[in-house]
Amino acid sequence: MAPGLPLSRETLLTVIDQQEGGINNSIALAQSSGWDHAKLVGVIKSLESIHYVTTTPFEEEEWTTTEEGEQYATLGSPEAQVAAYVKEHGPCVQKDIIVSLGSVAKIGFGAAMKKSWLSMNKATKEVSLSDKAKDSIEDTVAVLLTKSARIHLTKTTGLQVEKTSNFRTEIVKQETELTPGDDTEQVMERCPVQTVGLPISSNRSTPDNTNSDGNTKTDRLSYNLKTALARDLGGGHLHPLLKVKTEIRNILLLMGFEEMPTNRYLESSFWNFDALFQPQQHPARDAHDTFFITSPASTNRIPEDYMNAVKNMHEVGGYGSIGWRYDWSEKESRKNILRTHTTAVSTRVLYEMGRDYIRTGVFKPKKCFSIDRVFRNETLDATHLAEFHQVEGFVADRNLTLGNLIGVIREFFRRMGLTDLRFKPAYNPYTEPSMEIFAFHPMLDKWVEIGNSGIFRPEMVRPMGIPEDVSVIAWGLSVERPTMIQYGIGNIRELFGHKMDVTSLKKNPVCWLHPGEEEEEVSTAEEKREQ
Repeated sequence: MAPGLPLSRETLLTVIDQQEGGINNSIALAQSSGWDHAKLVGVIKSLESIHYVTTTPFEEEEWTTTEEGEQYATLGSPEAQVAAYVKEHGPCVQKDIIVSLGSVAKIGFGAAMKKSWLSMNKATKEVSLSDKAKDSIEDTVAVLLTKSARIHLTKTTGLQVEKTSNFRTEIVKQETELTPGDDTEQVMERCPVQTVGLPISSNRSTPDNTNSDGNTKTDRLSYNLKTALARDLGGGHLHPLLKVKTEIRNILLLMGFEEMPTNRYLESSFWNFDALFQPQQHPARDAHDTFFITSPASTNRIPEDYMNAVKNMHEVGGYGSIGWRYDWSEKESRKNILRTHTTAVSTRVLYEMGRDYIRTGVFKPKKCFSIDRVFRNETLDATHLAEFHQVEGFVADRNLTLGNLIGVIREFFRRMGLTDLRFKPAYNPYTEPSMEIFAFHPMLDKWVEIGNSGIFRPEMVRPMGIPEDVSVIAWGLSVERPTMIQYGIGNIRELFGHKMDVTSLKKNPVCWLHPGEEEEEVSTAEEKREQ
C-alpha cells in the first residue's frame, strides 16, 4: 500500500479487503504505510470489538544499538578515548583527562590501565602511553559495535488480522424503531443480541419529527440499542465496615435496643477506667496500651459526689467488697485519653439511670447499645489495629443471669449469620463472671476473639445509684473481625487503613439481615414503638 493515506477504520477495511488472508503482520503494515503502530493497533481492536475481524498477537524481537553504543561505535570505547587523549596531549594527570572527557574518563581510565595502555609515574602521578600502546591500539569494543550495530533487544507485540463472517468494507449502522407501548420482548425480537455498529444519536428535534405545536414526536423516534457492556458508574461505594455497622445497628434495633450517644472520642480516665472499678495500677492504663492527651491533659468536669463514691469504693470498698486497698489519685483520674472502649459510653448512661432512680424512686429497665471507634496503643498485626470499631451493649433489669447474656449474644450473632461461637471464662476488673467470645475464621483456620462480656460488678453499678436487686449484663464486640469473617478477609490491615484495595469497594456484596426474619421483625418493632 502506498504511504501517505490517513489512518482510519475505512482505510484499514480497504487494506484488509485487498489482502486475501487478512493482515499477516501489523508491524510491517505500519512501517510500509507510515502509520504509528500503537494507533494502528487501536484501530484494529475497534474493528475486532464490532466483530469485523479477529486478531492473533505475536512478539517480534530486534537487536538495536543503544544511544551509548552508537557513541562508542563512532568515537571509540571509553578506554580508547582516554588513550587517544593521552597520545594527543602527552603526559598528564587523571584530573585533566576527567575535565576534558567527563564521565567517559571515569569509565575508561581504569579500563585503559587494566589493558596496560597507560603507565603512571608514581612520583608525579602523571600518566603516559605505554610502550604497548605507542604503535597502535586495538579497540575491539568499537570494532564489534561497528560490525553488529545490534546490541539492545527490543520486543514489539504485533497482530495478525483475519476477516470474520461479519466483515464488510464499510461500517454498518443498525437502528431499531421503537413505538410507545413496546415491551422488552418485542424490542429484543427486532433487535438481535449480536448487533454491529457504532453508537449514534437520532433523538434530536428536527422538522421531520416535530409536531405543529413545536413538541418533539415520540412515536417514531429511532434508538440505537447495543448490547455492549456499560461503563462502571462513577458514584461512591460503601465500605464493608459501613455495611456491617449498618447491619449490626439494624439487628440491635430489631432486638429492642436503643442507641446511645457516642460523640466522645476524648474521654477522661475517670469515666474510662475508674468508674468501671478498674484500679489505677492496672496494666491496661499504662502508656503501652493507652493514648494519653497532652492538650488538654486533664478534665475538671466530673461530678464531685460520684467521684468521692468511686474513690471510697477503690480505697475501702463497700456493698460486700473490700475494694482495691490503695491510695486513689484524683490527678490520675482526671487525665484525658483517647477512649480505649465504648464501655465509657455505657458508664455515663448507667450513671444517669442511677440518678433518675434516686430522684424518682422508680427503676426503668433499659437495653442500650453503641457503635463507634476506640483506640488502643497496640502493635499492629493481621488481627490488631490501633484504631478500630466496637459494639457496646448492656441490658439493665432484675433477675438477669449469665444464661441471659449468652442467649443475647448468640441471638445477635445468629442474625449476623455467625453460629459457630465459643465462650471462654475470662477476667475483667469490672465484670464477674466474665467471658471472652470467639468465632471461627475459615480463612485463618482458627478461632478469633471477637468480643468480651460479663455481668457488671456491684462495686461499679452501686455507686451510680443502681438498685441492689438490678443486674446489668454487658458486652463489647469487635466490628472488624466479624467483617473479616463475613467478607473472607485474612488481614485486618487490608480492611481498614492505607493497605486496603480501594477497587474492592465496587465488588463487595451487600450485607443482608438474616433471611426470612427482617420483614416480620420490622413490623413487630414498629408495633412496640407505637405502644
